[in-house]
Amino acid sequence: MNSLARILVIMGVALILAGGLVYLLGRLNLPLGRLPGDIRIQRDNFSCIFPVTTMILLSIGLSVLLNLILRFLNRK
Repeated sequence: MNSLARILVIMGVALILAGGLVYLLGRLNLPLGRLPGDIRIQRDNFSCIFPVTTMILLSIGLSVLLNLILRFLNRK
C-alpha cells in the first residue's frame, strides 16, 4: 500500500504543477489555440476547436525539453 500511496502523491503533485503551468501560460496571453493551422468551427449553439498547429508545437517543445533533461540526468 505504501507504493500505491507514493504513486498517488507524485501524480497529485504533477497535476498541481501542470495546472499551475497552464494557469501561468494563460496569463501570458500567448496565442495558443489561435495559431494559423488551428481549426475552429463556430455555429449558433456549437463551437469546436482542433488546435493542430498548437499541439505540434507543444509536442516538439516537450520532446526537446525531455531529451535535454534525460541527457543531463544520464551524464555522470
